[in-house]
This record gives sequence, structure tokens and C-alpha cells, in this order.
Amino acid sequence: MQNVLLVVQLIIAISLIAVILIQRTAQDGGGLTGGGSTMGGLFTARGSANLLTRATAVLATLFILNCLALGALASSAHQTSSLVDQIAPTPATPAPVPATEKAPEAPAAPQVPLAK
Repeated sequence: MQNVLLVVQLIIAISLIAVILIQRTAQDGGGLTGGGSTMGGLFTARGSANLLTRATAVLATLFILNCLALGALASSAHQTSSLVDQIAPTPATPAPVPATEKAPEAPAAPQVPLAK
């Protein structure tokens, strides 16, 4: 399920980028469609702007909803215990050495060879 949503997310993202790049700029002279007033004669300038604006809104809504669904799936896949619960507790004081056992001796300092 998560892989399907990732593929859908990729398709929506590419579509959203394409729709945004096709739109005209605020100065009404740009966009990837050129300076013409129609898009291939199918739409008027105003009609294509409304269509692209609505398509952008729909794609953005789908993108956000898909992000939320992916986040919910990812959070449900993780363990419910926290990282603090997984750490083994350490004793506050070291265990006392029994009187019958001799405490380990400190290692001797390393000997440095004398120069000749």
C-alpha cells in the first residue's frame, strides 16, 4: 500500500510541476505556452487560466492528502514503544565486591625502552 501511495505521490508531484509551469505569469507575458492568447485554439485565455488554476488547486489538495496518508502509514508501521523504553536500565551504584574476592589490581605502567 505504501509503495502504491509513493508512486501516486510522484505522479501528482510531476503533474503539479507541469501545471504550474504552463500557467502564465502575473505580467501576462510568460509561461511555457508563449505569448499567444490561446492554448492551441481550444480555450480562451481566461478559460485556460481558470482551468489551470482549478487543476493546480485539485492537484495541491491531492498532494497534501497523499502526504498525510503516507505519514499515517509510516507512523503506524513503527513500534509503539519509545526509545527510552528500549534502553536497559543501569544501576545507580556499582555492585559491591564481596569480601572473599580480591579486587582486581591495576595494570602496571608500560615500560619504555631506554635509548642506547
